[in-house]
Amino acid sequence: MPLGLYISVPFCRSKCSYCNFASGVFSRERFEQYVERVCADLAGAAETAERAGGHFERAADSLYLGGGTPTALAPEQLERLFAAVRRNFTLAADAEITVECAPGSLSPAMLDTLVRSSVNRVSLGVQSFVDAEAAAVGRLHTRAAVLDDVACLRGAGIPNLNLDLIAGLPHQTPESWECSLDEAIALGAPHVSVYMLEVDEDSRLGRELIAGGTRYHAHFVPNDDVTADFYLRACGRLETAGIPQYEISNFARPGAESRHNLKYWTRRPYLGFGVDAHSMLPALDPALAAVRFSTPDSLDDYLAGKSGSVVAVSPQSALEESLFLGLRLNRGLDLEEVAARWGAAALESARPAILRSEETGLLEQEGNRIRLTSRGRLLSNEVFAGFLSSSEPRSPSRPTGVELSTKIH
Repeated sequence: MPLGLYISVPFCRSKCSYCNFASGVFSRERFEQYVERVCADLAGAAETAERAGGHFERAADSLYLGGGTPTALAPEQLERLFAAVRRNFTLAADAEITVECAPGSLSPAMLDTLVRSSVNRVSLGVQSFVDAEAAAVGRLHTRAAVLDDVACLRGAGIPNLNLDLIAGLPHQTPESWECSLDEAIALGAPHVSVYMLEVDEDSRLGRELIAGGTRYHAHFVPNDDVTADFYLRACGRLETAGIPQYEISNFARPGAESRHNLKYWTRRPYLGFGVDAHSMLPALDPALAAVRFSTPDSLDDYLAGKSGSVVAVSPQSALEESLFLGLRLNRGLDLEEVAARWGAAALESARPAILRSEETGLLEQEGNRIRLTSRGRLLSNEVFAGFLSSSEPRSPSRPTGVELSTKIH
């Protein structure tokens, strides 16, 4: 089965106050060290997979460069990463190749690099089309910069675009949220991602909110109910505009769903490279369903060659993952297919959790198919947690595509 490949580029021009990913502002001297290390890891991927106990495959049909901001690299450095991928893997002719870009970072030279590297999908981290809201969380772009980038990308022959929006930013109001939705719809992007602001200890804004402070405009963050209303409003507006929801945080015109991210939600194999990158491969050990392994989440540790974690995924854990990942998708899960894959007895072990979520209105069943309700998508972590066995070892703390939170990259 073809792989999905992910390359983390943890460099940014500035660190957004809401960001809880392993990224930051570093000197350009580190860029070159980093590119060399990632290229070396790409060359040694087969050995890494074998040490982790995973089945290695060179064929790949998706490549995703995320971060951080991949376009913070020099164009020639980005080209070297693409060249290293093609030396060590066989990309399908119709592979989906995505690069995340911060608006305003697409110089003519960078745009030319994307085109020559066969990039056919770009994800723009807009977050808000309201300049004051973007500035309040440390974004360096303006609405005008986003519009310019979209026009340039389309002019270069890259019309397959995703626009990221965040509901719940400081100073956001119902009126300003409508403005951001208006702009996203008017631009005609085939894909839109809508994330609700995450509040945790891994971001400066999250820590300030937990502490009840006022730094980073924390006292202007809408409350949870208002943020939920923003999310539901986006679901309705985008559906009406012909961009229906297909996953908790993702909306797409027909045929424009993210092929790469679908691998995470359907438990297809993927390999990650770079800081805090995660992988899942079929296990060589027939008693296991898969292996998950990751790299360090510190740039210094990664460049020093320190090891990450390796987690063996038992059949029971794989069933649980299939349930809570599959339910992220609006189409839900076919229970007959789950039983055929994991066995009727294994599915029966999940029945009590399914029934509890149905009774509380978080899950609905139609025939053999179960799916989250609209309320269930807002409270999805409650549903997912019900499927987790306390006796099973859990996967790494923040595995891309496996975390219960809404954001993948």
